[in-house]
Amino acid sequence: MENKLIDNCMKLGFGMMRLPRVEGTQDIDLEQTKRMVDAFINAGGKYFDTAYVYEGSEEATKAALCDRYPRESYYLADKLNASEFACKSEEEAKNEINISLERSGAGYFDFYLLHGLDTGNIVNFRQYGIWEYMRKLKEEGLIRHYGFSFHSTPEQLDELLTEHPDIEFVQLQINYSDWDDPFIASQRCYEVATRHGKPVIVMEPVKGGKLADPPQQVKDILLRANPDASFASWAIRFTASLPNVMMVLSGMSSMEQMEDNLSFMRQLQPLNDEEQMVLKEACKELSQLEDIPCTACHYCTPGCPMDIHIPEIFAVMNTYKMYGNLEEARNEYKWRPGGEKASACIQCGQCENACPQHLPIISLLEEVVDALE
Repeated sequence: MENKLIDNCMKLGFGMMRLPRVEGTQDIDLEQTKRMVDAFINAGGKYFDTAYVYEGSEEATKAALCDRYPRESYYLADKLNASEFACKSEEEAKNEINISLERSGAGYFDFYLLHGLDTGNIVNFRQYGIWEYMRKLKEEGLIRHYGFSFHSTPEQLDELLTEHPDIEFVQLQINYSDWDDPFIASQRCYEVATRHGKPVIVMEPVKGGKLADPPQQVKDILLRANPDASFASWAIRFTASLPNVMMVLSGMSSMEQMEDNLSFMRQLQPLNDEEQMVLKEACKELSQLEDIPCTACHYCTPGCPMDIHIPEIFAVMNTYKMYGNLEEARNEYKWRPGGEKASACIQCGQCENACPQHLPIISLLEEVVDALE
């Protein structure tokens, strides 16, 4: 499918959600971020992705990108989130773009998205008139193209694209682990977007980092096939090989990750048939393992009244689930997550309302308490 939205651009996008942090703090490492932006642009990258709800990201984007490069030399995507955890009224929702423009200093956004559409928040976007508002923003020149990111069923995606044929692109969670997953339904959602003629931007190609450091059984499969290829390269090349994918976002957190991604995305070689079969074998192995499918997006944490660092806690729990070392997991649990322990949960449910993966977070935290506390 011909893509008319992006010209002369590497297929790798720089996701500004998981930026590097100053050691021992949650502060974004601006100097390393600047070096990463420079390396990305020097390699031919142009597409950057941030959002109103990515804490500190828009300000970091201003410092590392918008203040340092001519505006016409890159594409910048941002997002409007009408979920209850992000705003409490139509006025607040519609004012997000003004705050985002101020934080980023971008002047306008090349791509602007209704953020994280799912069954729990679609009604808000409708009641607040956000679909019509996007058209108004485009007419005013504040945005160039508009679409939405999506976390729901193929049937609901088809309904939205039928209802809003002027949408120009969609952003979907696609990776080889979720391709045939009956809940995430990456393949089916991709096929719906393609049928409607909408180019796809991929988010979570390495599933929140899980496919960059998969379980040992999967590592063994990939290493036998190609001992020189990074695990992340398998995941990102899988998505980038899909013909209707316009851009693959990678939330890079270090210069090492940036250099690895650039090494195979500067001159992308799509997966061949043999490599596709290798990933099918890897998926079969993954399907036999039970982990918490958290992608560490952190949408759940800003509104937590108890300051529970849920993704970090789930990461420790997954280490235990994958590798079975209970003593090591309990020791890691004492220091790694930060904030309050899982037992501090008051079951208010705000985290579950915010989770794009629709995880039963409350019951999962109870599982953590039973295992690690």
